[in-house]
Amino acid sequence: MSINKELLDILACPKCKGNIYLNKTEDGLICDRCRLLYEIRDGIPVMLIDEAKRLG
Repeated sequence: MSINKELLDILACPKCKGNIYLNKTEDGLICDRCRLLYEIRDGIPVMLIDEAKRLG
């Protein structure tokens, strides 16, 4: 299940307020500045800093 394009356009990283984008598998949103991945569960992005996964 992919995220709605309009929703993706208005979302920002909750930590730095920077741009985020959909990852290749379309199951998460990435913030390059913070090196965080915010998972998308059941079509809903989980935009909680404490639940974000650190990118290597």
